Amino acid sequence: MGGSAGTAGSGGPDDVTGVLGSLAVSSSVAAPPAEPDGPPRGLGVSVPAADADAKTQGTFPYAADLWAEGLLWAAVLRSPHPHARILSVDTRTAAAMPGVHAVVTHADVPGDPAHGRRVADRPVFASDLVRHHGEPIAAVAADHPDTARLAAAAIAVEYEVLEPVTDPEQAFAAEPLHPDGNLIRHIPLSFGDPGITGEVIVEGLYRIGRQDPAPIGAEAALAVPRPDGGVEIYTASTDPHADRDMAAACFALEPERVKIVVTGVPGAMGDREDSGVQLPLGLLALRTGHPVKLAATREESFLSHAHRHPTLLRYRHHADAEGKLVKVEAQILMDAGAYADSSGDVLAAAVAFACGPYVVPHAFVEGWAVRTNNPPSGHVRGEGAMQVCAAYEGQMDKLAAKLGLDPAELRMRNIMATGDLLPTGQTVTCPAPVAELLGAVRDFPLPSLPDDEEWPLPGGPEGAGEPSAVRRGVGYGVGMVHMLGAEGADEVSTATVKVSGSVATVICAAVETGQGFSTLARQIVQDVLGVTDVHIAPIDTDQPPCGPAAHGRHTWVSGGAVERAARMVRTQLLQPLAAQFGMSTELLTIADGRITSYDGVLSTTVAEALDGKELWATAQCRPHPTEPLDETGQGDAFVGIAFCAVRAVVDVDVELGSVRVVEMAVAQDVGRVLNPAQAQTRIEAGITQGVGAALTENLRTNAGHLRRPDFAGYALPTSLDTPDIRIVKLVEERDVVAPFGAKAISAVPVVTSPAAVASAVRAATGRPVNRLPIRPQAAVAAGV
Repeated sequence: MGGSAGTAGSGGPDDVTGVLGSLAVSSSVAAPPAEPDGPPRGLGVSVPAADADAKTQGTFPYAADLWAEGLLWAAVLRSPHPHARILSVDTRTAAAMPGVHAVVTHADVPGDPAHGRRVADRPVFASDLVRHHGEPIAAVAADHPDTARLAAAAIAVEYEVLEPVTDPEQAFAAEPLHPDGNLIRHIPLSFGDPGITGEVIVEGLYRIGRQDPAPIGAEAALAVPRPDGGVEIYTASTDPHADRDMAAACFALEPERVKIVVTGVPGAMGDREDSGVQLPLGLLALRTGHPVKLAATREESFLSHAHRHPTLLRYRHHADAEGKLVKVEAQILMDAGAYADSSGDVLAAAVAFACGPYVVPHAFVEGWAVRTNNPPSGHVRGEGAMQVCAAYEGQMDKLAAKLGLDPAELRMRNIMATGDLLPTGQTVTCPAPVAELLGAVRDFPLPSLPDDEEWPLPGGPEGAGEPSAVRRGVGYGVGMVHMLGAEGADEVSTATVKVSGSVATVICAAVETGQGFSTLARQIVQDVLGVTDVHIAPIDTDQPPCGPAAHGRHTWVSGGAVERAARMVRTQLLQPLAAQFGMSTELLTIADGRITSYDGVLSTTVAEALDGKELWATAQCRPHPTEPLDETGQGDAFVGIAFCAVRAVVDVDVELGSVRVVEMAVAQDVGRVLNPAQAQTRIEAGITQGVGAALTENLRTNAGHLRRPDFAGYALPTSLDTPDIRIVKLVEERDVVAPFGAKAISAVPVVTSPAAVASAVRAATGRPVNRLPIRPQAAVAAGV
């Protein structure tokens, strides 16, 4: 960590207003007003969410609600084919329509025609080849949204339809779909002796479907031209500086002439990282000289943003007669879709965690990520780890059945602890209380069976078969995820804290995506400075970068920067008082807006101590470095790891194959609970998303075409599908290298719960259940 500090007038950072002419984004997020007797605040208590009032009052600034003088509307023409050669694009009819101001294609991209999060291989507009269904071909700006859509439909494109490559196993031998080839990354992990074999061997083939992040809020953006020839883009970006740099390269502009202003983010699990909306809008704004807005339809969202990687996994587990694991062999094939995106990172997580949180002395894992003509895949919460968890837990169930052991007991005999090695050769140095987690859910009382009249049977009201066909199953899932970026990613974050009077302001480009960072930042400042009224400044790229909102990095890295800056301000505030009374600053405390000394001689308010001055400090937080995996999959690739155990109880109609999840008991390794209510909410949300992946969520394709890209065809779990979620235990064993000792909370329940549901269905039916989501025919009991 490092930092700088100063007082008002010494060159401190300007306030961030987020206002442009008649267009305004919320100026700040403030703490709710204090109650007369003082509400709870600071770290470790359940303070209200910082944006709760704005969301409940309807003033939260979603991009879809923004407006500007002279506003035009955009529409994007997308390919109806998953693979085709573009022979011609005729925009003359569209450009001549009344109300149309501009039509842009690949020929109108002045800078780099390709972009991407990790690999710049994705064109803004397809030029010669279409590589997936829904790929952008052209964009239109018009004075009415209906006119824009009609004009886009009037663009005449002549295609030569090509045979799509939709099976990732065929991608190895297929003609290259991209100049970079079809293989994105190959990781051959080798750990131990390949000649070792076990007394007991089980094998399995597993398939994981294409889960969509399914954002409820519209994906939207507004681009506004600047007087200097640049452009400002207002959107729900989760990594604004990366988006700015991609846009500047595309527009052939200097980065300082492109500004990303972050609007309210209606939740994000990877889908907000797609730039397919922002880049066409920026081009249209620059071309027309007008603000241009686009709010994607639900179908456009399904077509354009990244999905969870569909994955094929082959496993062979070796164990001794007592059930101790001897060797794990695995092959992992991930379908990246048409472009690389973050597939290399996702594959690294899958390969590294392919054996799960178990001690495996010998492991040999090969992983591939390949291009196909399927919809794009990318970062979705728990990426890589979720797919392998479903597979290795299926293997543990098979091994337990073959040995005649209780599934929980078999897992307990192999469980990982602090000091053990990952198959990458990295030592697990963080707290790893996995045995404690598994024991907690195993020993938690099972739900009782209700009377027949009260039994909510699988299949919904009036939709189930006979109660006599219902079987109850209990299953387990134990999983792990990495925190922060991996394989050498620089995770630095910067924050500024300013205090004036009785008000503090935090300036930090860490985006609030629903993970609670704005609330955490407020709690940190309240805890360190004792100031109740804390404002979080709106975010744009004029601030120093903080990186993407993923893998719990803002709790760790950005929260660490806020704490560092707040402590520097605290020192500035207390030093003059300490010197005046001849004592050290350590003998002074700040609480509830008052500064007091250990002996009670000094007692004053923070506002009085400031005496009209403004104090500020800027600080950085950077965790210890990591390294890329080498040619054998070895390396210290991860900063930290979080663990979770889930026990699922399900009822299955073994004749119809319908499944109802009755209860999910959860025990999680959290390091430290910073906001109990928020932690509970995040775990419950993660479990619900995992239940969706286990039972209903699968974005289906037919020869590369998306089938039913809407919420009628893509079945999200509702409140009626959500089981009773019992948070049995939160283990608060602090990670000493993390600020506050806290670990990421949201992702690991998503990783673990699908495996637990599949395990419980196996227990109820006796079927192998090797595909997610679970199809009805897989939940029909053997012999029925």
